[in-house]
Amino acid sequence: MSDLSAAFVRLHARLAPVAFVPEVRLHQADEPIGLWELTEGEFRSSQPPPFWAFAWAGGQALARYLTDHPEVVAGRRVLDLASGSGLVAVAAARAGAAAVRAVEVDERAVAAVALNAEANGVRVDAELGDVLDGDAGDAEVVLAGDVFYSEAMARRMLRFLLRAARSGARVLVGDPGRAFLPRDRFRELTGYDVPVPEALESVRVKHTTVWELDPAPPGAAR
Repeated sequence: MSDLSAAFVRLHARLAPVAFVPEVRLHQADEPIGLWELTEGEFRSSQPPPFWAFAWAGGQALARYLTDHPEVVAGRRVLDLASGSGLVAVAAARAGAAAVRAVEVDERAVAAVALNAEANGVRVDAELGDVLDGDAGDAEVVLAGDVFYSEAMARRMLRFLLRAARSGARVLVGDPGRAFLPRDRFRELTGYDVPVPEALESVRVKHTTVWELDPAPPGAAR
């Protein structure tokens, strides 16, 4: 975590409880559009949008599920993909995971994950990098909140998640009805009505589902 990235997170986000998972506090932007415009303007050159500054619906649902069902991750090695703020990673650590690895391609997101883990008194190993062409390593549980937001991302993410599941990891995804979620590859675990920033989602509540990946091809005998 660079000092500059950590300073940016502290300057532009305020530590506050997450709406649907108040047990967790995150550095969150008060005014989403202003921060989005800032990072796409002056810092346009190489910085992705500030996904780390908001508690997205998929992540909130997955974090709520882990908080209510700690046995899913307790004592297990966990990988959180496209971690953003680190909400899901922090929830997994709070639920008793043996180790939590949170991976992001944005240096500021890595800083946010580290700061948010510290604020919640848990250990999360925040890692900068794109791992989607590789594998899940020794992870026993793989988590992904709100990652099917584009066709290109969905294709790469599904391939990675299938490799993880076929290697024995349990794969859980939180999704608020994004267009590119391949629903035929998942089974529903539960659903929630999750409060979201209206400026980002155009609504105040999104019905969000927690899914488990089925590694078998669609239509295969179970």
